[in-house]
Amino acid sequence: MYIYKKENTWREHQADFIYRKRKRQFFRGAARKISLLFLVCAAAMGVWQYLALNRHIQPLYKSPPADTAKVIQQVVTPRHLSRTKVREMMQDKPLLNARKNIFFADTPQESFRIATSMDPDLNEFLTSRLDHLKTLTRGKPRQIAMVVMDANLGQILAMAGFDLENPETNPCTAAIYPAASIFKIVTAAAAVDALGYTPQTPLYFNGNKYTLYKRQLKDVKNKYTVKVSLAKAFADSINPVFGKLGQTYLGKETLSSYAQAFGFNQVPQTDLVFDGGRFSINEDNFHLAELGCGFNRDTLISPVFGAMMLTPLFNQGQILLPAVVTQVTNAKGETVYKHTKEYLASAMDPASADAIIRLMEKTVSQGTARKAFGRVSRDKILANLVIGGKTGSLSNREHTIKYDWFTGFGKEKTGSRAIVVSIVVGHGKYIGTRAGTHARSILQHYFSTNPASPSG
Repeated sequence: MYIYKKENTWREHQADFIYRKRKRQFFRGAARKISLLFLVCAAAMGVWQYLALNRHIQPLYKSPPADTAKVIQQVVTPRHLSRTKVREMMQDKPLLNARKNIFFADTPQESFRIATSMDPDLNEFLTSRLDHLKTLTRGKPRQIAMVVMDANLGQILAMAGFDLENPETNPCTAAIYPAASIFKIVTAAAAVDALGYTPQTPLYFNGNKYTLYKRQLKDVKNKYTVKVSLAKAFADSINPVFGKLGQTYLGKETLSSYAQAFGFNQVPQTDLVFDGGRFSINEDNFHLAELGCGFNRDTLISPVFGAMMLTPLFNQGQILLPAVVTQVTNAKGETVYKHTKEYLASAMDPASADAIIRLMEKTVSQGTARKAFGRVSRDKILANLVIGGKTGSLSNREHTIKYDWFTGFGKEKTGSRAIVVSIVVGHGKYIGTRAGTHARSILQHYFSTNPASPSG
């Protein structure tokens, strides 16, 4: 505090007062600037440390020694592969007649190990049968394709076959075969699902079971008319009955809709490259009848697609997409892809699927497949299974090859395991081993080498 003295003059007092005032203003301004500078430096330090932790910039200060501080490690998540990428990697893999289930793929960035669902023992069994067939001089097939699939998961267990005229073709994945009476599965499902039919529903026909003439499509009843149940018509593959179902009772829109629901005219997006079914309808009513019973060469399927057609029976009426890859790992052993079940569409109600199972059982026990599966009750393996199927036969346009189909299933009576088989044999001049006989051998081998657990 300034002390006024009498001996000081007024001018001296005024000058001293101004000096002290300016001095106080200077120190106050300096203090504010120092405080502001301190705050800016503190904020800059905080930003720098944030960047050091998140962008790997060297921090301004050193961390404490490792023995006194926790070391923060960055976790790098492996890059997961899409189904499309896995499909591309599997496109050139030799799955036909494969005797292994592990494959490898290299990309410019990484190397991968691909585990598949292929059963080496089952594939060995099938390829051994094929080797025997090739040695025959009489009854050797010109084409044969056999597909085995897990009915509950959709995973391919085996693909075996050959095409003597086109050895580079995979006969299991190519849609080059007329579906023939295999299409009756679609027609029957539509009749049960859309029309409310049951296996006991009475149906009528005139003439031969295996012909299809326009006169047989007339909805008349006379003394020559034969009455059968839907189950009997399916088991015996009676063309006039299914021709009338397609043309008269279902019609163009309904039949086409169910064909679409079963996957026809679609490209299934899965890890396995295969041809889907081809189905088309023109304006001719008689052609609609031909489509309904499968008595045409326009509806084409591949054996893999034939197996897919049966998956609704074990999946609450839904079409299950076939797959072959179970898991993909990178060079570090990290899983970058894992198979999960995926459905294409709903083909029918679950109750309708149960009805189709009963129709297919009757085909094996009393219908067109009964010879191939005779005395099943006496077989220690097959007696423990529920077995069903559908047969089909049709020649090519040149009548040089007789196509013989069997698509069916085997399911444990006391367990949950079930497999689907889809087999087509292209017989030449002489008829050799039929598709149904091959199917029986596959069921025997698979369920004998893969016994059920004690708990069932």
